[in-house]
Amino acid sequence: MIRILIADDHAIVRGGLKQIIATTSDIVVAAEAAHGAEVIDKLRQCAVDLLLLDMTMPGISGIDLIRRVRAEQPSLPVLVLSIHDEAQVASRALRAGATGYLTKDSDPDVLIAAIRKLVDGGRFIDPKLVDALVFETQRGDVPPHELLSDREFQVLQMLASGKSINEIADTCSLSAKTISTHKMRLMQKLGLSNNAEVIRYAIRHGLVIE
Repeated sequence: MIRILIADDHAIVRGGLKQIIATTSDIVVAAEAAHGAEVIDKLRQCAVDLLLLDMTMPGISGIDLIRRVRAEQPSLPVLVLSIHDEAQVASRALRAGATGYLTKDSDPDVLIAAIRKLVDGGRFIDPKLVDALVFETQRGDVPPHELLSDREFQVLQMLASGKSINEIADTCSLSAKTISTHKMRLMQKLGLSNNAEVIRYAIRHGLVIE
């Protein structure tokens, strides 16, 4: 029996995923988590075979959370289930240690197949993103935001979603001064001069998180 931990801050999403899992005879939901710290706690308390992870949750999330999980449980398969269908976002998740990436508009059968493949030791990339990821790695002209650090990229996404410096600092458990420094650096790297330009850039490149 495959035991999984579902990590998503939306109860409706978790409920829908549990209904999908309930249609199988070999997969069971062993635990749920609604924010980043809870993911770490549940993984320490409960033995699971796979983590099904939303990229955007309260507290530690995204790239930081994937790295924390990977540091504590190096062999645990991590399947990211995200609203983002951008190759750059998927690429960052995979580089951080995720073993699979799937968008939330995928067919339930694809999700089940991905879970089974990862538990068997394989990797899984959303079929819709495979070509984009391949061509992205082949081309030399990467978009400017690919040159950002993971933290700068996270701050860019959160600024574009309308969060203030203090809100981002609280979410990331960092000081407002540190977040301001990241903001200054990312704006310099992207050649942006104000918040409106940050938002326009993120929208143009499909980087806005909900």
